[in-house]
Amino acid sequence: MKPILPLLLFASLSLSACGLRPVYSGGSHGAVAQALGNVEVQPIEGKGGWLVRNALNDRLAAMSGNGPAYRLVVKLDDQISGFGLRADTAITRERRTLRARYQLVDAATGAQLIDDTAGSDAGIDVTSSEYATIAAEDTALERLSQTIADQIVARLALYAARDTQR
Repeated sequence: MKPILPLLLFASLSLSACGLRPVYSGGSHGAVAQALGNVEVQPIEGKGGWLVRNALNDRLAAMSGNGPAYRLVVKLDDQISGFGLRADTAITRERRTLRARYQLVDAATGAQLIDDTAGSDAGIDVTSSEYATIAAEDTALERLSQTIADQIVARLALYAARDTQR
């Protein structure tokens, strides 16, 4: 066990020497967590919007903040397109695509700080059971909502980390 300690110390020193710093240094009381805790997610239209907003609130509520200093405005584009065709022109495969355009706005000044997009897609097998196909489409939307929320929070964390270094 003792040879591992110098190796860990060396790894720690070499990471700090190259300029890498953890985004969430300081844990829930760090500068990035404080900034993320100050984001208020605006209502988003539709079922996908409800799912994305809940996923964002779940991730941002874990952070500690002093109140809403920023507003996050998200607009979704949810598309389902068929692309697998049988000889009788019946669709056998679908692709559900969820794209989000989001803007981080300073609540005090109204200045737009971030204007970016996030997106993902999922493949769906179309079966002879309409119920199974609808359930698969709903499951895909739930997964895509989580992915979109992860992408947005990661981008907000990078912005907050850069902003705190200034």
